[in-house]
Amino acid sequence: MHLPANGACQCGEVTYQLTEEPLITYACHCLDCQKLSTSSFSITMFLRRSGFELLSGNLQSWERPTAAGNRAVCWFCPTCGNRIYHENPQMPDVIRLKPGTLDDTSVLDPRAHVWTCREQPWLEHYAELPKVDTQPDLAEAMAALAEGRSPV
Repeated sequence: MHLPANGACQCGEVTYQLTEEPLITYACHCLDCQKLSTSSFSITMFLRRSGFELLSGNLQSWERPTAAGNRAVCWFCPTCGNRIYHENPQMPDVIRLKPGTLDDTSVLDPRAHVWTCREQPWLEHYAELPKVDTQPDLAEAMAALAEGRSPV
């Protein structure tokens, strides 16, 4: 990862900069991360708090228990709701960035899958699904489905 690395929420109101390398990045399959990502897993990047700088905007937070028995304080943009990072009050020097908010997500290098006991069974065949470079034409996709054809 080239530092500093910048990131932002979806609406751009909250921007930040990373000035230190991540400690580790992984794909988490816990049910909370599935809800957060609206998918099978969420990518999480552990960072030292000292390597995260909020450049613009204000974050709001809410707190929840975790499946591991800890607490998570979840920080997000109050305008678009995009989650930026989580923190565990028992580990105040570390944050868990949601790195999909980085401007350049090609630098992500997950090193492990965690909570695989919650991994979705359909993920096994995920790589075999058809791939389309951009959003398919909705009218054409709906017509194909109506005719019993694949939309992609």
